[in-house]
Amino acid sequence: MTAPVFGYLGADLPTAERLLLEGPEGRHAATVRRLRAGESLDLCDGAGLTAHCVVEAAQKDRLEVRVASRTQAAAPMLRLTVAQALPKGDRGELAVELMTEVGVDAVLAWSAARCVTRWSGERSGRALERWRATAREAAKQSRRAWWPQVDGPLSTADVAARAGAAALALVLQEGASDSLAGVALPDAGEVLMVVGPEGGIAEDELEALAAAGARPVRMGPTVMRSSTAGAAAAAALLARTPRWA
Repeated sequence: MTAPVFGYLGADLPTAERLLLEGPEGRHAATVRRLRAGESLDLCDGAGLTAHCVVEAAQKDRLEVRVASRTQAAAPMLRLTVAQALPKGDRGELAVELMTEVGVDAVLAWSAARCVTRWSGERSGRALERWRATAREAAKQSRRAWWPQVDGPLSTADVAARAGAAALALVLQEGASDSLAGVALPDAGEVLMVVGPEGGIAEDELEALAAAGARPVRMGPTVMRSSTAGAAAAAALLARTPRWA
């Protein structure tokens, strides 16, 4: 079994021979995971750097660790971004969790016209932080060296602008003539995938995305929930790249 991963954002991660894991991560490692002297763990900054460590001493809410080695993972040449229409309730966190585990590089919260959920005022900040926290925890659980960026809420105009700048932009759309499985992928750059709300993407939004160069594609004969479609489509694409080789 691979070593558990904890976040560590200290400036000493790249060079120090010994590190102190404290705060929420240290408490979780010491009291929940109950790591003890001699056990292994990885400390990751979420930007590719992982320190492979051995616990030297465990206290109530912190660990003293020795760095055995370090690994710097290269940033992926082909980045997958999902513009996710806001689902209802906690299904937004489910979508972020699944997409992070699959390997999505960025998630954009999209306030589409037919979304029932709306982010505004203080609620927007709290909801965005829940999505970001979900992404961090899922990234650690899945042993990712690079953690996904989570931003939003974006308007349809924002998503269209992002589509225009991407190397490839796709819109998951029931009944589209082109299949996701048949789309040719670029070797590098950003692939933007747009996932609409349960009620579907409005016609004027489809027109705006198409004008920006986004292609509608179907996933298959079945219709998936908005909160699970992004992860399924991401897996279908990543399986065709060197990242899953």
